[in-house]
Amino acid sequence: MNNAAPSSADEGQWPKASTAWYMVVVLMLAYILSFIDRVVLGLLVGPIRADLGISETQMSLLYGFVFAIFYTGVGVPIAWAIDRYNRRNIIAAGVAVWSAMTALCGVARGFIELALARIGVAVGEAVLSPATFSMAGDSFPEKKLGRALSVFVIGLPLGVGLALIIGGAVIQFVASSPEYTVPIIGTIRSWQLTFLLVGIPGMVLALWVLTLTEPVRRERRDVAAAKTDTASIPDTIRHMLSQWRAYSSLILGFSILGMVINVYQIWGVQYFVRVLEIPLGEAGTRMGLAIAIFGTAGILTGGWLTDRWRAAGHLDAAMRVGLTAAVALIPVASVCTLLNDVMWSTVLLIPIGFFTCFAFGAASAGVVVLTPPRMRAQASAIYLLFVNLIGIGLAPFLTAVMTQYVFADDLAVGKSTAIVTGGAAVLATLLLAWGMPAFRKAIVERRHV
Repeated sequence: MNNAAPSSADEGQWPKASTAWYMVVVLMLAYILSFIDRVVLGLLVGPIRADLGISETQMSLLYGFVFAIFYTGVGVPIAWAIDRYNRRNIIAAGVAVWSAMTALCGVARGFIELALARIGVAVGEAVLSPATFSMAGDSFPEKKLGRALSVFVIGLPLGVGLALIIGGAVIQFVASSPEYTVPIIGTIRSWQLTFLLVGIPGMVLALWVLTLTEPVRRERRDVAAAKTDTASIPDTIRHMLSQWRAYSSLILGFSILGMVINVYQIWGVQYFVRVLEIPLGEAGTRMGLAIAIFGTAGILTGGWLTDRWRAAGHLDAAMRVGLTAAVALIPVASVCTLLNDVMWSTVLLIPIGFFTCFAFGAASAGVVVLTPPRMRAQASAIYLLFVNLIGIGLAPFLTAVMTQYVFADDLAVGKSTAIVTGGAAVLATLLLAWGMPAFRKAIVERRHV
């Protein structure tokens, strides 16, 4: 098995379309599984707390900051390896690690064991996106890159949606079948079986990833003649600082936009449970279907629009798609959880599911086209560092703090959700609009390197 990737290729040659799209589909399935493994913990809070005696604060740490800190903390050094070694093999190893760690969540006996397993999930998952962005950039020309990455990012809404639906179904099932006997392990609770069941498929998928073809790394010949085919982390940071306005508006704009989906998948569900008094299983299903169905449609539409605008000569196509999503989310995210009406709140989940996912294929494409091939994985990891610290870590925490300390009322979760998500959409709009001229200028400069 080859441990080092080729370093250069003829600029005019691309992998076969069938080979490239096969890679995208397999990695999209891995992405779906990563979100199921990541998000399902959020709906199993009740039974885990009851069985392990873990506080609500500890559970919020496990779901948010414990995962986000380690996911982002190891992301950049892992990306350094991705920019140098065989990306397919690194992805396969990552899938195997996070799947095994997810299964181990099912045998945890306390907070420390669950935290260690959760850290393992984060470390394994930190591999997938940077490696995929890098492989896609070497497999598709720029005019097709938006669609390709949008297909990969479909894993986000499908994974989150399936996690919410599966988690809700498990909670409904616990009352009638609270325990199971598993060979070797013994008697376990339903929530533990859930972790085992969602962890096992990943071990098979890790082997499937090894059937992919590692694409040849692409670099302009004149650049390759003057530079090595890899870049250090300081090199990548210096490049990003040289285009600081383009990168900061792209990274912060999309990261803050990502707060909306992260708040809704936790506290949006709790709004339906606490305020509208809908059973948790049904609330999870409503939110899950909205994200899975309409989020998928949003990602595909956003990817198509990115490529269409780019083909029409708009160098800032990725930023335009992000700006469209942010503007569209301002009214719906600001009012959905203030209506106190089951029907209308459910209806507004449709545009929320659509536009929260609409921009993220475009965001991935934006990082790729803005960054030289030899440092794409590292730039992607830096982008994901902000996306996850702000989205997974900060967004749910801010909402919880506002509910607990500003309003001091659990039933005010709808108000907190509206303020945080509506405010995030406004701020993302301003950041993306501010950065569009710099983004266009940076793309032009890259083409003349």
